[in-house]
Amino acid sequence: MPAIPAVPRPRVWCSLLILAGTLAGLACPAAIAQKYPQRAVRIVVPFPAGSAPDQTARIVAQELQTALGQSFVVDDKPGAQGAIGAVEVAKSPADGYTLFLTTNTTQAANVSLFKKLPYDPVKDFAPVTRIAGTALMLVVKPDFQAHNLKELIAYARANPDKLSAGYGSSATQVAIGMLQTQGKLRVLSVPYKGVPQTALEVMAGQISFSFVDAAIGLAQTKGGKLKALGVTSLTRNRLAPDVPTFAEDLPGFEIGTWYGLVAPAGTPREVVTLLNDTIQKSLSRPDMRERFAGMGLEMMLMGPDAFEPFIKSEIGVWATRIKEAGIQPE
Repeated sequence: MPAIPAVPRPRVWCSLLILAGTLAGLACPAAIAQKYPQRAVRIVVPFPAGSAPDQTARIVAQELQTALGQSFVVDDKPGAQGAIGAVEVAKSPADGYTLFLTTNTTQAANVSLFKKLPYDPVKDFAPVTRIAGTALMLVVKPDFQAHNLKELIAYARANPDKLSAGYGSSATQVAIGMLQTQGKLRVLSVPYKGVPQTALEVMAGQISFSFVDAAIGLAQTKGGKLKALGVTSLTRNRLAPDVPTFAEDLPGFEIGTWYGLVAPAGTPREVVTLLNDTIQKSLSRPDMRERFAGMGLEMMLMGPDAFEPFIKSEIGVWATRIKEAGIQPE
């Protein structure tokens, strides 16, 4: 009579089941990464079409689409200093199919600009890649009465609250505050959904001046539609060497913006790694660096491990700037 196989004890069965479950759990993210992406991926931009973040997102989307073989679609969701787009992404499934082209506004400055922020810039997102940054330019109409920053400051001091300045991001809002504090002048600040709108309002004569991303400022000044009085980097922009820095008249005046890609918190690490590696490889090409430089953008590539502490540190940096600029949270 053949021997009856021994039946594993219940404790042994439990151990085998736990082991199998553990292995399945370990394999799951890897399997997700191998299959990702299987459908179109949406990149939410918290500012309007034509803005520097929007332009950056479209370049990144095209590179990811080419490399990974699926559509990456840019979806602009402007408003509330980027908070509308940030909240939407924070509440999206953490599956890699909704990404966020974030900036210093949404990921750092908003903490100090709002009394109650409807999202947590650290806990609600998984950093993927810091991409690029740019300085700002102060632009006016070509026939504006001031021909340089000194003349603008002198006119504003002599005519308190007569000049108006539009802002469409935290950096441009803070830059106006810094100009008022350091220049000892008063202007009327007017909020907009995005920086491109402020440039259009300057052209139309609805506001006196605006700080804009260098990407927008360079394009409009070269076309003769606007005149630049200063740039907020410590050194002059090589694409506009005749435009002086603010620091030349207001020592220490420096402010800029940065852009990066994040995903909802909980997005599989393998997906984050795939996206970061693909972006880093694509944007490190010489032709891409030149393309960004031609737009007035500086490549600032940083992976997720470094990007996360950078975001945390930037929250403190912008808190200090906002306090020094005398801006009260809304």
